[in-house]
Amino acid sequence: MRILGIDTSNYTTSVAVLDENGYREERTVLTVKEGERGLRQSDALFLHIQNLPALLDKLSPGRVDAVAVSSRPRDVEGSYMPCFLAGVTAGKTAAAAADVPFFSFSHQAGHLMAALKSCGDETALGNEFLAFHLSGGTTELLHVTRTAGTGFAVELLGATGDISAGQLVDRTGVLLGLRFPCGGELEKLAAGATKIVKPHVCVREGNCNLSGAENKIIQMNNTGESPETIARFALDFVEETVLGMSRYAREKFPSLPILYAGGVMRNAYLRSRLLAELPDIFFAETALSSDNAVGICYLGWEAMHE
Repeated sequence: MRILGIDTSNYTTSVAVLDENGYREERTVLTVKEGERGLRQSDALFLHIQNLPALLDKLSPGRVDAVAVSSRPRDVEGSYMPCFLAGVTAGKTAAAAADVPFFSFSHQAGHLMAALKSCGDETALGNEFLAFHLSGGTTELLHVTRTAGTGFAVELLGATGDISAGQLVDRTGVLLGLRFPCGGELEKLAAGATKIVKPHVCVREGNCNLSGAENKIIQMNNTGESPETIARFALDFVEETVLGMSRYAREKFPSLPILYAGGVMRNAYLRSRLLAELPDIFFAETALSSDNAVGICYLGWEAMHE
């Protein structure tokens, strides 16, 4: 059996194919102009439409038995972003041409499945676990149960009240002159910090606020603080926030493992801080923390085997 997966998120065009021998994928990050902090949905949609033919040609999936796509950000009523229309249109067209089943899932479910399949011990998580989805658009703490159909039943336990962890990272990076998306370069910059400014985070019963950190970062920049110190402060703020939310999760559900997914979780320092404090936690492979179509392929595979 072979599954073609497509994910057209706000900043990455990704295609993948999965069969009994494993997966292959191709992806490209959407171009954001220097100095800008993101893309309008119309621009993202246009770039996906441009990227998909070349990526599919490079992937060369061959004959497939089903096509799976991400069609919405999350599995909640009203969840919608125009950028996913590019993948849905391409996926439906491919499925109709090949006369094979078409499946659609949420982008968040794809992240969870990619993390689950690449964490190194899928069986340890069982059918019920906690999960964090930390990305440019989402900062959520979830109670997850494996199900048929969508792959997961998700209950929201905590979230940001303003900007996401990924937005804080990217906005800080752009302020410091880094190219968007800024996570990797900001981490390198933070490694050179010789001064530490202690963050005072806001976490209440699993919920958090991050915009106060952005205001502090702007103030630090205006008063001449070094880029290295500012970068370290931004990442420390994210780390302490995620730790606070993780402590709450562990207190509320002490017997459940925790899975961390999303692009923010590429940060090696954040992973090491969590591992130093919390047992029974799991991470996606670094490459599958970022937006990808691999998790969507696995969801399609499971749907075909129901």
